Amino acid sequence: MKISILFSAIAFSFIFNLYAQDDKEMNTTNLPYYEIPEPPAKFTAETTAARMIDGLGFRYYWATEVLTEEDLNYRPSDMARSSGETINHILGLTNMILNATKKVANGGPKNKRELTFTDKRKITLENLKEASDILKSSGTDGLEDYKIIFQRGDSTTEMPFWNVINGPISDALWHVGQIVSFRRASGNPFNSKVSVLSGKVKE
Repeated sequence: MKISILFSAIAFSFIFNLYAQDDKEMNTTNLPYYEIPEPPAKFTAETTAARMIDGLGFRYYWATEVLTEEDLNYRPSDMARSSGETINHILGLTNMILNATKKVANGGPKNKRELTFTDKRKITLENLKEASDILKSSGTDGLEDYKIIFQRGDSTTEMPFWNVINGPISDALWHVGQIVSFRRASGNPFNSKVSVLSGKVKE
């Protein structure tokens, strides 16, 4: 009887670890920023900006990992955004970041399709990864070439990359911190094994 129980425990442990490894590989493969990418070989304005975006992506990944419906609906007061509404706002900010690196205008037609939380999370992470990759591979382009462009009818307004940094990048970091705080309040705290300093997950 004891041998049977021991065998069952060993089998369970093996299967659990296998699934855990599969889950890590799935996260690493299908969504960026399970861990922060290796740093660029050189410090330049472009690679520094890209690293800021990578840091945002890593924090967002773990701030939004395994959020429940209760977490998404949580709001600290009637006047505050819920976590779900904050995630919507962050998605919009990452669209602005990506558009700046792609040198395209904001304010075009919006996709009215209802997105699930999973969809929003995936698009947000992919937006950040694409923006970072563009900056890392920009070659002779300078940051002055990447602007926030607003298009309203025939009117166009441009702002330099300085405004990308103090605008949508900083704003998104601010709101990611809110999600971390909100999920703690709703009983689902941030994974304590995540090191935002190293950009790794402790085993």
